Amino acid sequence: MKVVTTVQEMEALSDTFRRDGLRIGFVPTMGYLHEGHISLVRESAAQCDVTVVSIFVNPVQFGPNEDFSRYPRDIERDCQLCRDAGVAVAFIPPVAEIYAADRSILIEERLLSTGLCGASRPGHFAGVCTVVAKLFNIVNPHVAVFGQKDAQQLAVIRRMVRDLNFRVVVVGAPIVREPDGLAMSSRNVYLSAAERQQALGLSKALALAAEHITRDIRSTVALTATLRKFLQDGYPGILEEYITFVDPATLAPLTDLPPGPVLLALAAKVGRTRLIDNALLDVPTLQP
Repeated sequence: MKVVTTVQEMEALSDTFRRDGLRIGFVPTMGYLHEGHISLVRESAAQCDVTVVSIFVNPVQFGPNEDFSRYPRDIERDCQLCRDAGVAVAFIPPVAEIYAADRSILIEERLLSTGLCGASRPGHFAGVCTVVAKLFNIVNPHVAVFGQKDAQQLAVIRRMVRDLNFRVVVVGAPIVREPDGLAMSSRNVYLSAAERQQALGLSKALALAAEHITRDIRSTVALTATLRKFLQDGYPGILEEYITFVDPATLAPLTDLPPGPVLLALAAKVGRTRLIDNALLDVPTLQP
């Protein structure tokens, strides 16, 4: 595996791969890798000849009171995981390599990014779109793989690719969970043992919603109230931010659940740690 730290070298490698007729897969990450990230690498490897993983904690997507400075980092471990997974290139640029000191351009998505996490994290998705656009231009991949756990991010990136005519195929890969159901996240390392037990309420709430939908309950108001009570009664350590049923493509909130796929998205704080989770629910047709 080659470790690259400059834009110039990464662009040259990408040009070489393409000149040699190789299909390039790309997995953008902020590092502190876990099995969820490695599952994205495997998806890339299944579709492409070479995989590039970027490791870059993007300062532009963090708010002033968020965890940029303490976001977990372990480059040596990340590189070993990438080597073991067969990654061809680890692109690990310093901030100054990605952003000029006098940068003055942001890419802003104005519809899909306004609700869910965007409502409480102003500017977050502009930071995400900007860095992903830059990475697409630098790596020039044929395929880019993102995790479904960040469902809103995935939808926003797909919209950016469509609207700005990026010549890259965006692939969404399934959420990877711990054996007890907790969605894998780099931020899980922040959780104490007690907090981690409380955090399990998120995945259990998703399972409860799926169970209620099979009983032909269609009102999102009623379902949200049920889930909120479930968390309050059984997992008092969870401070809910939102429980929202949305259209998977448009992220528009739903009042009544139509037959077909519906995205249930959750966000909450457990201690000082903000966690997100979601499930794509298959709503059956109402029985006569």
